[in-house]
Amino acid sequence: MPIRKQVTQKTIAKELGLTVQTVSKALKGKPGMSETTRQLILQTMEQRGYLTKDQLRSLRAEHIVPYPVENLRFLLVQTEASVTYNARLIEGLRDRFASFGHHIETCQLPTSIRDKAMSGWIEEHGLAYTDGIFIAPSLTPKTWEDELLKLPIPKILLSYPPLGTKVDSVIWDIYEATFQAVAYLCSIGHANIMYVGDTHHRRGFILRWQAFLHAMNEFEAAIDPLMHSIDARDTNPHWVEDLRAKLVRYQPTAIICGVDSEIPAVYQLCTELGLRIPEDISLVGMLHEQPDSLPEFTRPLLSVRQTGYRAADRMLWRIANPTLPCEHIRIQGELWIGRTTAEPPR
Repeated sequence: MPIRKQVTQKTIAKELGLTVQTVSKALKGKPGMSETTRQLILQTMEQRGYLTKDQLRSLRAEHIVPYPVENLRFLLVQTEASVTYNARLIEGLRDRFASFGHHIETCQLPTSIRDKAMSGWIEEHGLAYTDGIFIAPSLTPKTWEDELLKLPIPKILLSYPPLGTKVDSVIWDIYEATFQAVAYLCSIGHANIMYVGDTHHRRGFILRWQAFLHAMNEFEAAIDPLMHSIDARDTNPHWVEDLRAKLVRYQPTAIICGVDSEIPAVYQLCTELGLRIPEDISLVGMLHEQPDSLPEFTRPLLSVRQTGYRAADRMLWRIANPTLPCEHIRIQGELWIGRTTAEPPR
């Protein structure tokens, strides 16, 4: 295989029909061009694998070859439960691997499968013969994760790792996001804050609840354990009625919805009760994306694409450093203030 030629600013300029000076200005953030041109230059640089001197130094410090002579093949392993946000994960992975000439594909695991048949399915589909796998969050059944972690190849878990598990992980920081949501609500005067969301069935859900409790204690807001709706909606046939009763009884001034799929139901229930949003009650939702059917929500901007991008780097680092200890990376985002939160009613 021929050695890949190094991409320079002159290479980018020639491809786009621009001057080297224009490319240099875009890289340094200087004025003198439209934002459309600037974004085109930066996107082309990323796709072609252009690296600055600082980026080259960083890669070499981690023993990652910036211009590899071998193209590697990786898999993002997922099930139906994680497909909703995996489009952005795979986008980040592909963009980053394109810089190195590597390839990433997706692999859909069957959900109706017995635990004893999983190892056979993995062997039949050749997962162990790839150069590495990325394990998506929210796999169903949960035992898929255990089987995948046994594979003797480099692995990156795109989720919070189980305690005691030796695996590298990269994840958007939902703990920090939940803490930010409570901090913001408290900063504009809310103290009677209800949490709505399953707190039992996934590690990420448990961590959101823990972060909520942590933040409420940090800001000295009272916590009544009976006030919150923390059952899984799909296992409680009376979920809506129970939540309705708690809203009437406890009259929270704000709600944090910790599970994406439950947010439309919470919004609808508040509307049915005649609660104006945000005049009577504020809502913060852990949304993966803003749906067209709802007003602009106050929500954490979850760094899903950035997680994929960073996870690609971590995979190459693990391949280059197979004996070093595992590392866990949490990607922090910002809290977007939408039209569903305001100061509590007087």
